[in-house]
Amino acid sequence: MKGKNFIFHSLCVFSILVTISCKNYLDIVPDNIATIDNAFTMRDQAEKYLFTCYSYMPKDGDLGSDPAMTGGDEIWRLSNTTGLFDIAKGLQNVVGPIAGQHWDNLFKGLRDCNIFLENIEKVPDLEEYEKRKWIAEVKFLKAYYHFYLLRMYGPIPIIKESLPVGTDVNAVKLYRDPVDSCFSYIVQLIDEAKENLPLQIDNPADDLGRITLPIALSLKAKVLVFAASPQFNGNSDVSFLENNDGVSLFNGQNDLEKWGLALMACKDAIDVCHEAQIELFKYNRSFSQYNLGDTMSTQLSLRNSVTEKWNSEIIWANTQTSVSGIQSLMTPSLLDPAFPDNPIPRGELSPPLKIAEQFYSEHGVPIEEDNTWDYNNRYDLQVGDNSSKLYIRQGYTTSKLHFNREPRFYADLGFDGGIWFGQGKYDDKNAQNLFFVEAKWGQRSSAKSDRSTVTGYFMKKLVHFQNVINSSTYSATTYPWPILRLADLYLLYAEALNEYKGPSEEAVHYVDLVRERAGLKSVAYSWDNYSNNPSKYTSQRGLREIIQQERLIEMTFEGQRFWDLRRWKQAADELNKPIMSWDLTQSDPAGFYVPKIIFNQTFSSREYFWPIKESDISIDRNLVQNVGW
Repeated sequence: MKGKNFIFHSLCVFSILVTISCKNYLDIVPDNIATIDNAFTMRDQAEKYLFTCYSYMPKDGDLGSDPAMTGGDEIWRLSNTTGLFDIAKGLQNVVGPIAGQHWDNLFKGLRDCNIFLENIEKVPDLEEYEKRKWIAEVKFLKAYYHFYLLRMYGPIPIIKESLPVGTDVNAVKLYRDPVDSCFSYIVQLIDEAKENLPLQIDNPADDLGRITLPIALSLKAKVLVFAASPQFNGNSDVSFLENNDGVSLFNGQNDLEKWGLALMACKDAIDVCHEAQIELFKYNRSFSQYNLGDTMSTQLSLRNSVTEKWNSEIIWANTQTSVSGIQSLMTPSLLDPAFPDNPIPRGELSPPLKIAEQFYSEHGVPIEEDNTWDYNNRYDLQVGDNSSKLYIRQGYTTSKLHFNREPRFYADLGFDGGIWFGQGKYDDKNAQNLFFVEAKWGQRSSAKSDRSTVTGYFMKKLVHFQNVINSSTYSATTYPWPILRLADLYLLYAEALNEYKGPSEEAVHYVDLVRERAGLKSVAYSWDNYSNNPSKYTSQRGLREIIQQERLIEMTFEGQRFWDLRRWKQAADELNKPIMSWDLTQSDPAGFYVPKIIFNQTFSSREYFWPIKESDISIDRNLVQNVGW
C-alpha cells in the first residue's frame, strides 16, 4: 500500500508540470509493475527501471524530435513542410509550443530518475559495484535532462527529489530556479556521478551508448561553456526576469570566472578522453578494401567521423536515434540515371546558399578574406577540369563558388556538378565513372514538386558512403547519432581558452588539430600567407571569430549551429538574413546560377528561449513566462 501511495503522490507532484494519466504512467513502468516496491525486489526488475530512465533520451538528429535540425537556418525544406521546420519559419507560439513535448517528456524522465535513486538501495541481489554504477548513470541522466530543458527554456524548476506524502499543495506548485542555480545543480550531479563511472564500456556488444566517465566529463565541459556564454552570462536582455516572489532568474553581470571553470572542465574531459583512447578519426587506407588516394581518404576521414558507427572519435552516441531513413531525405533524387523510377532518394533536406559560402577556401581562410580567391565574381561560371576532377565533374559547367574550396566543403555538400563518392562506386582512379549531381531543371537531381532540393545543395555529410541505390530500394548503412565527438570538445576548449586568457598558442593548437584532419594548414600559416587580415588570430576578437567559424564548419548539420548561434547571441543577426538558393527553374547554367531569395527569415529576441505552454502557467501560477512571450 505504501508503494501505491508513493506513485499516487509522485503523480500529484508532477501533474503541475506534466498532464499525464495514471494509466499512462504505469505503462512506462517495466512490465506494468503496479508498485514501486515490486519494481525493486530483484536485480532484473531494477535493471528494467534503469533502462526506463534511459528511454527518455531525446532523439537528437531526428526530424520529429530535434529542433536543432530544421528549426534554424542550416537546412531548408519544401515550403509546405510543417513540424519542427515551423520554428525556422517563425511560427513558434505559447498555445502549443513547437517541440514542447520535451517539457512534458523530460519532467517525466526526471520523476522516474528520482524514483530509481530513492529505491535502488532496496534491491537485495545487486552487487555494490553495479549498484554504484547504476546510481551514477541515473544521476548523469538527471543532469542531462535538466540541461536539455535549460538549453531550451533558460531557468527551469530543479527536480531534486520526490516530495514526501502529505506535502502541502502550495509546495507542489513549483517556481523556476535561477539559471546559475540550474547550472550548478547540473554540474553537482555530474561530479557526484563521475566517481563511479567506467573509463570505457566493458561489454561493447550490449552496452555501447551507456554512460562512461568521458561522456560525463565532456557533457560537464559543454554545460559550463553554455553557462559562460553570452546567452546565460550577463545577458541584459533578460536580466529583469524574476519569479512572482521576487527572486531574480538571470544575473545581468558578466562573470569571466565562468570561462575559467569551463576551461578546466574542457581540459579534464580531453585528458580523460585521451586516456580512454578516444582520438580524431582518420580513414586508415591500410585496413580498407578500397585503394584510395589522398583526396578521397581525406573525404572519408571527414564523412566517417560522423557516419562510421562507434568510430574512434565518438565520445557519446545516442542509440535512441538510428540514422537510417533520414539519409534518403539527404540523398539526391535519381542519383543513378539507370534507375529513374526509384522515388526513395528524395534529397529534400537542403542547405541554403549561405551555408555553402560559410566554408573556407582551399587555403583555410574565409572566402571573403582570401587574397587569392575571386570573391566578387564567385557566382560566375567555370568548367571542371583535370585538377578538380575528384571534386567536380570534369567538363561540367558549374559555379565558380564551388572551386578551390576546403575539403570539408566537398565532404559535407552535394551540389550541381559535384562528385558524390560511393553508392557502390569506389574507384577514385577513374573519376569520370564516379557519380555526380545534376541539379538544374529537368536533370536527374533537379527539384520536383514533392521532393528534392529547394536550394540546389544537398547534405552529403550525414550520408554513409557505402549506401547503395538500386532499381527500387535504397540500402542505408545506419549509425547512432553522435551527441559528442572529440572535435567538438577540442573547439570548446579552444573557445574557453581564448575567452578566459585571450589568444594563445594552446588555443590555436586545438583548432589546428581539427584543421589538420580536414586537410588544412595551421591557422598561423593560413592567415599569414593568404588572409587580407593576417594578424586576425593574434587578437581575442579575431581568434574568437576564427574559432566560431571553425565550429560552424566542423559541426555542420550536427545540430550544433542552432544552439551555438543562440549561446553566442548571434541568432538575431544570422536568422534575420534571407534564405537563398539558385534558380532551380532554369535548365542552363547562366540562368540556374543566379541567387534567389526563397524565404525572408525573421528572428526576434524572445526566440532565444522557448515559451512555456500557456496552459501550464495557468495551472501553476508560480511559473513565470519567458520574456516576450
